[in-house]
Amino acid sequence: MTPRRHDDNLRMSEAEFEELLARAAKEGAKRALADAGLDGKEAALDIRDLRSLLASIRFMRRTAVQTAVHLFTTGIIITLLAGIAVKLRIFGDGG
Repeated sequence: MTPRRHDDNLRMSEAEFEELLARAAKEGAKRALADAGLDGKEAALDIRDLRSLLASIRFMRRTAVQTAVHLFTTGIIITLLAGIAVKLRIFGDGG
């Protein structure tokens, strides 16, 4: 892949340009992964572990919200039932 010079401009075919872009993108991706510490033999395992950790955090957050809603709803129902029991004098004189 030797580009031709024409009036101080480089000329290359579209295929050569696409190949150049692909190589540059690949090298850039390798450099970015290396900068993030995700290069080497264990890189794929590290990325899978990070994805698994993120999925676990999302699941934990969703479960915590569901639990809070469940506790809040249960508290309201218990309060309403206690009020009904007092009104109907189920547990004693009621005042």
